[in-house]
Amino acid sequence: MALRINDTAPDFTAETTHGTINFHEWIGDGWAVLFSHPKNFTPVCTTELGAMAGVEDEFRKRGVKIVGISVDPVESHAKWKGDIKLATGFDVEYPLIGDRDLKVAKLYDMLPADAGDTSEGRTPADNATVRSVYVIGPDKKIKLMLSYPMTTGRNFEEILRAIDSIQLTAKHQVATPANWKQGEDVIITAAVSNEDAVQRFGSFETVLPYLRKTKQPTA
Repeated sequence: MALRINDTAPDFTAETTHGTINFHEWIGDGWAVLFSHPKNFTPVCTTELGAMAGVEDEFRKRGVKIVGISVDPVESHAKWKGDIKLATGFDVEYPLIGDRDLKVAKLYDMLPADAGDTSEGRTPADNATVRSVYVIGPDKKIKLMLSYPMTTGRNFEEILRAIDSIQLTAKHQVATPANWKQGEDVIITAAVSNEDAVQRFGSFETVLPYLRKTKQPTA
């Protein structure tokens, strides 16, 4: 069954470059990003893993753990990490899951159930759909999903921007408009009356009867 926003992220136990993890237990009470790759030693993914390593501190500031997954055994990840360092200048210190039996890829509906049970003999093209990002909240619910073609590198600044919005809107009854960034005005949700909006936010602008904007809450 296809995964949707607000579904519980499927739990699993897997081998990683940091040892065996139980996914929900590993997430704990914080947030997590799971991002997937069709195979080791692929050019776009090599740049992505390095780029993610370069901004890992930004995710950490937001209380977000990072875990990568590739449809290959853990043993080959160590050599790939050397290539990533050479290509991008960054050490991958977050865990990388080895999905040699395709279990996690199928669990997250990135590969069909009849895809087999081994990564052996599979090409990147065979695994082209294993190119998704999942943002998962402390409640273990999926908050955001993004899927990319193999030829388009992911924009991790956009993922950080989306996390800023998700965390803000989880705390306050607001939404964020198109292209919103930290510190910019936000939208008051329909669940908040005008009277309540004044009490909560002090003031607001009515752009349309259904579109009210206010300063970003900071408390």
